Amino acid sequence: MHVTRHTSVPSASTLRLSSALGLALALPVAVAFAAPALADESADAAAQAGTIVVTGRGLEEGQGTTAYDVVTIGRDEVTASASGRIEDVLSSVAGFQQYRRSDSRAANPSAQGVTLRALGGNASSRALVLLDGVPVANPFFGYIPFSAIAPARIGEVQVTRGGGMGAFGTGAISGTIDLVSAGPDAIGALQGEALVNDRGETQVSATTAQRLGQGYVIASAQWDKGQGFWTTPRDQRVEATARAAYESWSASLRAVAPLSDSVEIQASGLVYGDQRTLRFKGANSTSDGQQASLRLVGRGDWQFDVLGYVQAQNFSNVVISSSSYKKTLDQAKTPTLAIGGKAELRPPVGEDHVLRLGADIRSSQGHLVEMPYSATTGLATYFRRAGGEQSDLGLYAQDDWTLGSLVLTASGRADRWTIRNGFYRSLTAAGAVYQDDTFADRSGWNGNGRAGAAWHVIPALTLRAAAYTGLRLPTLNELYRPYVVFPVTTQANAALKPERLRGYEAGIDLTPAPHVSLSLTAFDNRLKDAIANVTIGTNLLQRQNVDEIRARGIEAQAKVALGTVSLEGSLAWTDSKVHQAGADFDGMRPAQVPKLDASATLAWAPREGWRLAATLRHVGKQYEDDTNTQALPAATTLDAYARVPVAGPVALLLRGENLTDETILTRNQSGSYDLGTPRTIWGGVSVQFR
Repeated sequence: MHVTRHTSVPSASTLRLSSALGLALALPVAVAFAAPALADESADAAAQAGTIVVTGRGLEEGQGTTAYDVVTIGRDEVTASASGRIEDVLSSVAGFQQYRRSDSRAANPSAQGVTLRALGGNASSRALVLLDGVPVANPFFGYIPFSAIAPARIGEVQVTRGGGMGAFGTGAISGTIDLVSAGPDAIGALQGEALVNDRGETQVSATTAQRLGQGYVIASAQWDKGQGFWTTPRDQRVEATARAAYESWSASLRAVAPLSDSVEIQASGLVYGDQRTLRFKGANSTSDGQQASLRLVGRGDWQFDVLGYVQAQNFSNVVISSSSYKKTLDQAKTPTLAIGGKAELRPPVGEDHVLRLGADIRSSQGHLVEMPYSATTGLATYFRRAGGEQSDLGLYAQDDWTLGSLVLTASGRADRWTIRNGFYRSLTAAGAVYQDDTFADRSGWNGNGRAGAAWHVIPALTLRAAAYTGLRLPTLNELYRPYVVFPVTTQANAALKPERLRGYEAGIDLTPAPHVSLSLTAFDNRLKDAIANVTIGTNLLQRQNVDEIRARGIEAQAKVALGTVSLEGSLAWTDSKVHQAGADFDGMRPAQVPKLDASATLAWAPREGWRLAATLRHVGKQYEDDTNTQALPAATTLDAYARVPVAGPVALLLRGENLTDETILTRNQSGSYDLGTPRTIWGGVSVQFR
């Protein structure tokens, strides 16, 4: 947290963060010295033969994951989306939802929260998103920096739908999305793509993987730029209306090397930047970030996974009046720092058990600096700063017990959380103090757990059931930062309580024939003290805890592969309601949550290197507001992808987004609309050298 000082003595918060940072990054190094003692020199047959296998991944999940609703997206599907955006890839999982229907080219970054199972209603993420074990959500806002995650770098995505804590980590109240980086076998010596669309926008990426001894290094970069499409309907455009112009870039470096036959070290770094313009000229937003992590993975008899990371992010935004078309708010900067780490040990307790004992920590601080402006005079009226700090220390244990065809899993977790040093200060344009609030520190212990069972009745049939609880702290943004989507103001609330989840599910997984899989899950979730944007006046909302959001529904997944042809489909139907006794919205559907969403992808790969695919996606009707008066109609879109080898390592790429040019409403503020992606055609080339 930035504070103006006249001395070089560091603040207490800085000392705490520095100490925690040192611990988070020193822990893997300390374990490195202990690794030879923990490592089993005969970890596997490959090690006995003198060959060290480096995976670049964490430890494999235990058999207990079969008790949960898990969807895996392979690399072929990850790298073959019509838009080339990772959020488009994730949309193939029914129940995946962003706050708005816009992707990361035409949405305010702070609205890119992610949730599952119809537990939305605000812009913060209720799903835990990990990249190689590191949480990627912005620590201040809770949004996911999608433009920084290049699909070309990803080898696999595993989505675990349903809440729960334990080894999943704090914040996973609607599920966990685990992004795993691709290795050199998938990437090759060099791969790259260059495309242009029918609006003259460009997308370029390049990734190289080089083996160094028995380890490897992967370097990657991507750059997207475009004038954007008109998000404003033609009949609502004025002279100040602007296209949704965007420019984003990211670069990453990842190194993996063995320390012994069964221990490997993984080091990763990521930097990125993003600029967007939304609706009006001058309504510009920026986001950028840097993060680094160090991870040790041991696969001997005593398995372990130790991780430390640090993240620095920033965000700025300018709000333009929809009546005077002048600047009304300049959110100049929102610097945020987060550090964290995890240590997990799996002792050898027999072939029938996978026991996980661990701890994780995450500490973050951030503040905003912003200046409101008069919509009539164009002059600054105030200078405001607000922010705070929060932390979570979790201790967990989980055991997967295999009893023949029955797998039992249970986990427990205790979290010590703190919310501290919260403040809100406002000065007039003349420098006089207008408001100066400090908020009481808060802390607490919370216990959560998850238990499940999977019965493999026959090789083709598995029955499963699970029950769980979970916890999510309010973000610093929800606690301390008001915001404006003109003319609507949403107030912060420093008194917000943590959200608490209770839920259960039951499902069936069926494999009636080779290359045919079907899955059906029914669930019932209750999110207590859910944080929602509640209407308290004309064009005025406030973040408040409501009694609960209850979401019940079914999720279905199917995959059929017949030779060179495959068909994948998913569907989620949910009955989700907000309950608050005496409120106008009691019994209403949460804002931005559809009742039905479904997708189906038909793909054909006639020979190696070829892929032709079409995706039909439907998102049902949803509402802009908590009182369900401003509707966003259902939308059905058709996307397509084609990769055709032409000569050697070169292939032709063709992509089509929203080929039927469906009208997609992403915002409805009393009849003022924003639109989603129109028909867009991409063409270009890809190269891959093995």
